[in-house]
Amino acid sequence: MPEVVEARSIDAIDRAIIDRLQGDFPICEQPYAVAAAALGIEENELLARLQRLLETRVLTRFGPMFQVERMGGAFVLAAMRVPEADWDRVVSTVNALPEVAHNYRREGEKSSDFNMWFVLATELRDGIERTVKRIEEACGLPVYAFPKIREYFVEMKLRVRR
Repeated sequence: MPEVVEARSIDAIDRAIIDRLQGDFPICEQPYAVAAAALGIEENELLARLQRLLETRVLTRFGPMFQVERMGGAFVLAAMRVPEADWDRVVSTVNALPEVAHNYRREGEKSSDFNMWFVLATELRDGIERTVKRIEEACGLPVYAFPKIREYFVEMKLRVRR
């Protein structure tokens, strides 16, 4: 499991980067130069700091969020009931697929509860069905796909505690 770096190991500039780059990232020919200037640092320093924040897992992802349906793709929330004895094999199999955006474990009160939840995103609408079938064949367990019925936009920005 990757090492988790405590918040106190980041400095004021790292905090400013995290706070500032969660929205309104510049769309231009040199977005990192523009973002760095707004932070009062050089572009190469911003890039190096972002790389370090990703490598040390302070940040787990830095990139745009796309509405895949507008580009002809699809995504669903999916769930499985994975026996504890088979957990490591199944999670490795599922996470190895490029269509899996993220995967998390959820503890349930009953053994019949879904304990693995993940998001599938595919370039084409019919890719979801094919990916579900691949997972089922590889794992020997059923996958339950829950398509979006209604979309809500909730902007969430996280702030680093000072």
